Amino acid sequence: MEGHEEHSGRVDVVLPCLDEAEALPGVLAALPDGFDAVVCDNGSTDGTPEVARGLGALVVHEARPGYGAAVHTGLEATRTDVVAVIDADGSLDPAELPAMVRLLHDTDADLVVGRRVPQARGVWPWHARVSNLVLSGLMRTRGVAVRDIAPIRVARRQALLDLGITDRAFGYPLELLIRAGAAGWRIREIDVAYRPRAGGRSKVSGSVKGTVRAVRDMSAALARTRTSRTPSTAGDAPGSVR
Repeated sequence: MEGHEEHSGRVDVVLPCLDEAEALPGVLAALPDGFDAVVCDNGSTDGTPEVARGLGALVVHEARPGYGAAVHTGLEATRTDVVAVIDADGSLDPAELPAMVRLLHDTDADLVVGRRVPQARGVWPWHARVSNLVLSGLMRTRGVAVRDIAPIRVARRQALLDLGITDRAFGYPLELLIRAGAAGWRIREIDVAYRPRAGGRSKVSGSVKGTVRAVRDMSAALARTRTSRTPSTAGDAPGSVR
């Protein structure tokens, strides 16, 4: 991408944001040394961009609503060879990122993703757990043996862009896994702590309506990629998880 610079040894972290002004200061403060925030604001009305900018984050804007749209625009704005994506609501700990990056560098992994392990009662509502079980089960039928839908992930920037992910809604992470599996990527999944989000209920898993909307988007992503095939970039079987 024109204007892209490799910042050796550093990792840009994409944080898609919609009204996360309350949670964002804690999340940005928790970023380890060597990890730089790229906040993609997706139409916030609570001052999220100003908070992020004031705390030193690179801020970009995406007018199209949707998780995938915000992630993609944030990814395009990154400047490092290795990048990460994490939610900005405080439910996932940025302290997990260095170990994930080490796995990417020190093993044959092409993609390192997290599997959420709840740290408190009620942090992962029943409807969100059920939908995750169903969707991850469907992923395994596609040859991608994950137990969660990549809520936090680390990979190489250009490889992610080259996957050609088209979903701009909640189906983005599912399409990412499907395309990575079809490309023969070696996927490493590790347990990560899943905590109560800062600033109230999750926009997705916090309600049945939000979960249904996410499942709808992810099901559409599955349908779109059912016959999709991407040339393999690794020697192992598609979607191998170690």
